[in-house]
Amino acid sequence: MPENILIAIAWPYANSEIHMGNITGSHLPGDIVARYHRLKGDRVLMVSGTDSHGTPVTIAADREGLPVEEVYKNYHNGFLELFQGYGITYDLFTTTHTENHFKVSQAIFLALQRNGYLYTQKSMQWYSPTAGKFLPDRYVEGKCYICGFEGARSDQCDNCGNVLEPEKLINPRSKVDGSTPELRETEHFYMDLSKQEPDVVEFLRQRSNYWRDTVLGESLRKIEAEGLKPRPITRDLDWGIPVPVEGWDGKRLYVWFEAVIGYLSAAVEWAHLSGNTEAWKDWWTDPAAKSFYFIGKDNIFFHTAMWPAELMGAGDQFLRIFAEEDGTLVLPYDVPANQFMNLEGRKISGSRNWAVWGRDALTRYDPDALRYYLTINMPENHDSDWDWAEFVAKNNNELVATWGNLANRVLSFCYKNWEGHVPSIDVSTLRPADLELLAAVEKGFQTVGDELEAVHLRGALQTAMGLAAEVNKYLDTSAPWFAIKADKEAAAKSIYTALKAIDSLKMLLAPFLPFSSQKLHEIFGYAQPLFGEQYTEAVTDALGEHTVLRYRVGQLANLPYRWKPSDLRPGAKLNPPAPLYKKLDESVIEEERARLGK
Repeated sequence: MPENILIAIAWPYANSEIHMGNITGSHLPGDIVARYHRLKGDRVLMVSGTDSHGTPVTIAADREGLPVEEVYKNYHNGFLELFQGYGITYDLFTTTHTENHFKVSQAIFLALQRNGYLYTQKSMQWYSPTAGKFLPDRYVEGKCYICGFEGARSDQCDNCGNVLEPEKLINPRSKVDGSTPELRETEHFYMDLSKQEPDVVEFLRQRSNYWRDTVLGESLRKIEAEGLKPRPITRDLDWGIPVPVEGWDGKRLYVWFEAVIGYLSAAVEWAHLSGNTEAWKDWWTDPAAKSFYFIGKDNIFFHTAMWPAELMGAGDQFLRIFAEEDGTLVLPYDVPANQFMNLEGRKISGSRNWAVWGRDALTRYDPDALRYYLTINMPENHDSDWDWAEFVAKNNNELVATWGNLANRVLSFCYKNWEGHVPSIDVSTLRPADLELLAAVEKGFQTVGDELEAVHLRGALQTAMGLAAEVNKYLDTSAPWFAIKADKEAAAKSIYTALKAIDSLKMLLAPFLPFSSQKLHEIFGYAQPLFGEQYTEAVTDALGEHTVLRYRVGQLANLPYRWKPSDLRPGAKLNPPAPLYKKLDESVIEEERARLGK
């Protein structure tokens, strides 16, 4: 039976370009899993959007001297271009600055309030006398009182990963003008996470048999060490979502609280844009639905503890407020968070230009070459490193030599010697070696599929590429290039077998290498595409116009199950073959390294 699969991907801040660490951390793994489930015939909804309200956005606006809305839209439009370039097939990539997201977030707030999980409390917050206003947490930096890191934000230390109490920050300074802020009293709404600690712990333990150790272990250790403490969910700001309570003008919902609600609000927006306003419930109220959250390791605790707490605390009342029905909201099925990708042995730093920028790389390299290296080097269980020499070697020795050359030489040889058709053989006469190879490739749909189901993407790609190597070994033994001179019938069986294996491998590799797989699909003469198409759409609401990225299934809706071995027919017509990939000159290694840090 087809399953409802929600692919929820971390929302990038609208304050900087997206680099390779971001792509391999969340966007690419989410797309690979989404593409696989679509090929399986599952009902996939893949959503994300631009986080438009975080203080990094207002800091960027201050830095660039532009209105916040203009800044967020500039970065947002760049994200849309990048995702189309890499083939990140969002059913909806939107933004948090929409009327819909405001309504959904405010409904979650009110639901938590009705269920008794919110309270107000006065506290001390950093205030800038020179600016005459309270400073958001990211506007204040200082020394972490836990690990001693000098560049800690007042709410979180990126070095040790701990959530901080702002008033304990050592030697605080304003990021706006470098002045020393002072603590002043203000009042905010708090979410009493401590009430939900037992439920969150039980939720985590229920997933202990399949979650990554790096995710589950960190989440449980944090709760055991610190417990779930109440956290403020409002801030003194003028940009963001208003608090839906009378008398709370001048305050907004805290970005950590409302940004994660975007996974839900994006599904609601997608449903409205798709003409079926109730469709979002298939992924959010059906207990059998599975939701996967693709994030980096710096966001693990927000998605494994705080977001489930929000969903459990608001679920029943939210549905009564927003949908006028009873029920609960679906909790995360899996949070396959990746670790970090470093660059040439050093941590990626956008401010120092120590990064491989996503859009920039596409001006020099094909998207599948980049997708291949990012996947085969994906930081699933430990940090990995982007190395330009390794990128060139992986491209040339694996993508080109093992797979690209295999497909091109077999198709070219066949096209030339069998007049543009698959050899017309009697498949009942295939030899044991032929049948053994095809059986091994056919088994790959189970083994690669199992790896993809478990979100073991590196292992899945390695398994598929291992099968390509087996086809190369088969051809080394059967040698149709030589056999054709003495026994064309034997050569025809070898070429047919290799073509059928390549056609199957094309499908196994399609989630990872969609552009070249589609090109190969067309060479084989298939009319139906492997995947749908991406497109942008302008949406206007009470807050103005925003552009979204969408995905159209189109004619594929009538092809429910395509994750299966090739049924290539003898005698089928082929289209003229062409190379799938480009071999890279080693000179690009030093050229790319010279770009870093400039």
